[in-house]
Amino acid sequence: MNASRRGDRTLQAIGLCTLGYAFLALQDAVIKWLVADYSVVTILFWRSLFVVLVCLLAGRLRMVRRAWRSPSRRVLVERGLLSLVAWVLYYTAARDLTLAEMTTLYFSAPIMVTVLAGIFLKERASAWQWLSLVIGFVGVLIACRPSNMVEPLPIVLSLLAAACWAFTYIQLRRVDEQTSVLEQMLITNVVFVVCMMVALPWSYTPASTPAWLGMLGAGLVGGIGQFLLFVSFQRATATVLAPFEYTGLVWAFLLSSLVWGTLMDMSLIVGAVLIAISGTLAMIFGRHDAQDVVGAECAVTQPLYPATTDVEAVGGAEGLGVEAPLEPESVEHRR
Repeated sequence: MNASRRGDRTLQAIGLCTLGYAFLALQDAVIKWLVADYSVVTILFWRSLFVVLVCLLAGRLRMVRRAWRSPSRRVLVERGLLSLVAWVLYYTAARDLTLAEMTTLYFSAPIMVTVLAGIFLKERASAWQWLSLVIGFVGVLIACRPSNMVEPLPIVLSLLAAACWAFTYIQLRRVDEQTSVLEQMLITNVVFVVCMMVALPWSYTPASTPAWLGMLGAGLVGGIGQFLLFVSFQRATATVLAPFEYTGLVWAFLLSSLVWGTLMDMSLIVGAVLIAISGTLAMIFGRHDAQDVVGAECAVTQPLYPATTDVEAVGGAEGLGVEAPLEPESVEHRR
């Protein structure tokens, strides 16, 4: 791949990554609006059920068979359970924290990942990677002013959620590289649905039609966000894209302003500048091949769609005769 094409793919990846975090911020905003009146269990059940149905439509029966036979099935079930704990903690804390505060505390996860990768995977981030991540995290802290967070329990819940997500990123390195993204999404969300179904009788909250549609909408925008992230990490390494996760803070503040009337102030502007510097450093120092996937999250190598041969129909286009080679590339999970 020549330098021009590599640069185009990197720019595409940055755009897709930024848009992906916008959708994930929108998902968080929808769920924060819902948790004021409805249980987290009810919301996650409908949200996850929607994602499962989308995965089944995209991959069909063949993907289900591959997921069932996947050598990484046990790892993905364990990861799904850990992710579920993180989601429950995170959205329980959402009742008492603003969207911006939630996002701030979530961004402690990238630093935790870098530390955990050194402990469990014996990987070491370069000094420049640490610098870009620390600058971005400092920007998050300045923008959200966590010193104003006086209620300790929601903060603790959010930090515990971030720790759980950090461990899920480490677990991704144990996933077989032939396990597709859709298979991972299917297994994870099936775990969510089954666990939430068991818990529903004790925590079910009757929902009105608008609220029910909101839960499905959260699944839709969240699924789109995850898909955009997967595609973006096929086009660039985690080192390049990791600091762009911090753009989720900007989206969170914009949504807070539009939905809850939160005003943007100088601290947000200063934080946004630091986040931009962080992203720029990542672009500059992430161009070298030697700097691989130890960034805000740990990447794995896997195809986007399930494949049984080197060439097959892409996505749900089997009946249209659309075929393309599917080569494993770096794909990343947010949560």
